[in-house]
Amino acid sequence: MLRPGEDLLRVEDRLWLLTAATGKGVYDFAFDRFFACRRPYGLPDAPIEVIARAGAWPDYAERYRELEAQGVRLVHSPEQHLLATELPHWYPLLEDLTPRSIWFDTPPDARTVEEALGWPVFLKGARQTSRHRKSLSIIEGPEAFRQALEAYARDSILHWQQVVCRELRPLRRVDDTQGADALPRSFEFRTFWWRQQLVGAGPYWWQGTPYSLTPREEQEALALAGEAARRVALPFLVVDVAQEVSGRWIVIECNDGQESGYVGVSPFALWQRVLDVEREREG
Repeated sequence: MLRPGEDLLRVEDRLWLLTAATGKGVYDFAFDRFFACRRPYGLPDAPIEVIARAGAWPDYAERYRELEAQGVRLVHSPEQHLLATELPHWYPLLEDLTPRSIWFDTPPDARTVEEALGWPVFLKGARQTSRHRKSLSIIEGPEAFRQALEAYARDSILHWQQVVCRELRPLRRVDDTQGADALPRSFEFRTFWWRQQLVGAGPYWWQGTPYSLTPREEQEALALAGEAARRVALPFLVVDVAQEVSGRWIVIECNDGQESGYVGVSPFALWQRVLDVEREREG
């Protein structure tokens, strides 16, 4: 049932977790160092609901079916996983909260993009950007667009994803000290929602110049993220939000909480809050 390196944990007798170390400090968390964990020899007779924290599986649907056959049901079905992770799935629910976007099954020509959005545009795969590289994300015109698509075709992560073009919104900057080809660090925050309750929030850019929210900004940012979480309505959702220069807050993207890095969110506080929510559900 388990793949090499995977571990099945019962945390505080309230939560099942399937974990595996990825080697990424922003993602990994040693649950048994901070919480009471046990590793049962056998599973209960009834299927169990499990949160995976084992990195991003390229074959999520296949892994879901493998585990389900063994009585282990991941918290998100394959359809829910796509809704959480791929912009073409969540965008229709959040169209008025996020930059205007179009996507293509095959690489589009520059004229099509220009007629729909104009220049510049923000370019990404349906699931993610190209490692936060500015030259492959902020596209100023047709020639830069052609070069970016050539790079996407060679990229092991991006070549199989749908191409997404987004309206480039003027975001409030934190600093521009990350390198010539790094995306500018915007005033962006990651929020985690477990059963549509906030369980964690923190700066998206956890390295470099620290930044934080005022009480009013926090209220506005979390209100927007909470509305997005309510609309998408998944068990474990990440919503990233950022502030425009005008002061308006927008949704940057959504993700499956199983796959998302903690960035500036405290993992201990996050999982403590998840356990608290489960305790409250039990009554």
